[in-house]
Amino acid sequence: MKLGSLKEGGRDGTLIVVSRDLTRAVRATGIAATLQVALEDWSNLAPRLNALSESLNSGDADGVFDLDFNVLAAPLPRAYEFVDGSAYLPHVERVRRARGADVPESFYTDPLMYQATSAAFYGPRDAVRVVSEDYGIDLEAEIVVITDDVPMAVTPAQAAAHIQLIGLVNDVSLRNLIPGELNKGFGFLQSKPRSALSPVFVTPDELGASWRDNKVHLPLLTHINGEWFGAPEAGVDMQFDFSQLVAHAAKTRPLSAGTIVGSGTIANEDTSKGASCFAEKRTVETLRDGKPSTPFMKFGDVVRIEMKNSDGSHIFGAIEQRIEQQPLP
Repeated sequence: MKLGSLKEGGRDGTLIVVSRDLTRAVRATGIAATLQVALEDWSNLAPRLNALSESLNSGDADGVFDLDFNVLAAPLPRAYEFVDGSAYLPHVERVRRARGADVPESFYTDPLMYQATSAAFYGPRDAVRVVSEDYGIDLEAEIVVITDDVPMAVTPAQAAAHIQLIGLVNDVSLRNLIPGELNKGFGFLQSKPRSALSPVFVTPDELGASWRDNKVHLPLLTHINGEWFGAPEAGVDMQFDFSQLVAHAAKTRPLSAGTIVGSGTIANEDTSKGASCFAEKRTVETLRDGKPSTPFMKFGDVVRIEMKNSDGSHIFGAIEQRIEQQPLP
């Protein structure tokens, strides 16, 4: 099934079930007011939501309305946790090689992960607001999984059973602020503003055979201002699968229902597949030419991130956002 949230009913939105073709929807408030509420009682409420989904897709549901992406909030407008990994080591290797640094051996056995901003997410058509272009505005096209309650110290095999939904994220980064923050030795803060989530999250069965080994085996497509930017294969070159990422996050603490776990920027060894962020593209240029030639994003630029099935149909809907200047208070 496919689930989304309308921009109504308060900060956490109103839960809707969306048709498989992303054209129709029905409010699910008779089952759960919000997606967060549904995730907190997933074992009991998911079967009821699935029955509503089947009714919607067969044309039998009441209260059906045409879906308008412009009125959608993020499926989880806010979450208790968003932890983002860096599971695609070709990206890590290239970035470090470009600055003359080796990749520590531990990177191949222990995932990189940080605590990201989760107090609010942009909806799929909301503008990305940044104060200054000098911050180095970048996108990061990624896949996320959403969990129910995950116990502390689960194994990857146990963690896999707690992955309930899958979606996309534009994990916005302000690249020119990152070096100064990392040099302090205390991680990201100002350089990682709000991110945007796909119009819907889907249960793994919606991906069919493309969801296997706890990975999504499809390309993730990005366009900038209508021009192709990249379509790396998400199931290729992923050093750590999602069960390993969830288990890593839960090593010393339980994860609350509604925790979002990100894959990190999708990247392949094969650079002909393009990039999922400007930092990756600029790194490839630096390794090839000695310096980057592609600038970061400017106000007015539009980013579009989407994933399609083998038949060309959309799975999650597209994140499509304009970069806009945030006026000072």
